[in-house]
Amino acid sequence: MGHIELIEKLRALPDDQQSQVLDLIERLSGQPVSARDAGPDQGEWTESGFAAFSLSQALRDMEDDPVVYTVDDLRERWQ
Repeated sequence: MGHIELIEKLRALPDDQQSQVLDLIERLSGQPVSARDAGPDQGEWTESGFAAFSLSQALRDMEDDPVVYTVDDLRERWQ
């Protein structure tokens, strides 16, 4: 199964099942799941929980972004 097929199957799942898949992937890869444990449904947001959620939402669907930036797109360069 290729990446595209896997992403399509994941997108077809309801949000709660997508969250369960992400939890499973994080557990299998050894990443802590605790950053996403707190949320509106489970109580108050923790700072780290909200930061992780915010970052995941900001990066959502970026793999489908056709925009490719080059050095010519930079306004400033670090010397």
